[in-house]
Amino acid sequence: MVVVAPISAHAAFDKAAHYFGMSIVHVPLDKRTMQVDVKAMRRAISRNTVMLVCSVPQFPHGIMDPVYELAKLAWDYEIPLHVDACLGGFLIVFMEKAGYSLSPFDFRLKGVTSISADTHKYGYAPKGSSVILYSDKKYRHYQFFVAPDWQGGIYASPTIAGSRPGGIIAACWATMMYMGEDGYVKATKEIIETARHIETQLRKIKEIFIFGKPEVSVVAIGSETFDIFRLSNAMTSRGWNLNTLQFPSSIHICVTLLHTRNRVADQFVEDVCQSVAEIMKNPDEKTTGRGAIYGMAQSIPDRSLVTEISHGFLDCLYSTELPGDEKNHMNGDSAQH
Repeated sequence: MVVVAPISAHAAFDKAAHYFGMSIVHVPLDKRTMQVDVKAMRRAISRNTVMLVCSVPQFPHGIMDPVYELAKLAWDYEIPLHVDACLGGFLIVFMEKAGYSLSPFDFRLKGVTSISADTHKYGYAPKGSSVILYSDKKYRHYQFFVAPDWQGGIYASPTIAGSRPGGIIAACWATMMYMGEDGYVKATKEIIETARHIETQLRKIKEIFIFGKPEVSVVAIGSETFDIFRLSNAMTSRGWNLNTLQFPSSIHICVTLLHTRNRVADQFVEDVCQSVAEIMKNPDEKTTGRGAIYGMAQSIPDRSLVTEISHGFLDCLYSTELPGDEKNHMNGDSAQH
């Protein structure tokens, strides 16, 4: 069984394929738009393809994949299409009422079979609360597990997690009732307005460029003049926390309500301008600090080394061995589930 997904799709799809023994085929992006290449996705489809994936928007560059074209592709080949709206789901559904138009991305397109959205992002609910929607309950049934012959009685579970914390669900519902549709529309308008203001101002800085045409809340920055990780370091030193990306090297800002406050967006742009001006005094200087580490990891041709190092890091997080206690047999081989 094979899942076909853009290289920009969230790594959670790779994780799911790993856990369930499935293969995943990564489809390249259009280098100009940063949207998934629809023709390449069509070529990637085989008799073993069980699902197509797209993002609205994708995490690295904040770009909306062409859902209309992909839905048609899915419909023609009779393959389910999952729309990952985890990042921007609670923005894009309110954008029309906030005064911003988007192409259809949901069940209005007959090829779309499922949509995911994280309520803990722009839904402002606690982490651990997310939703998935299906176009037909027949797809939802594949998510269910029922053991009718267990000695403890009939066991039926709707998700992988057998037990779920009711407190998070209640807090999520309370948050949504508190925000209401008007609250979400207002927040969406402020966030999109701010993101587009930042994009417009950053495009005026000739030494950097913006990836594609961001339509939601993420604005990704690259440079053909200097190592973009130097800008990441510079902005970190000024108090900004930007996401560092790879393949290609880039950074992005994910605009939230905090950035809509008075002068925050303008201060961000001003800091970028000043940082770029400082970098351009010596544009060929090598990156140091965190950026250098990230750039080095990105350049390692044997990606298994990166995986091995990551395993070591995670092992350290789960280790129960006391420092300097060689007699301690709690060697950290156990992990919480």
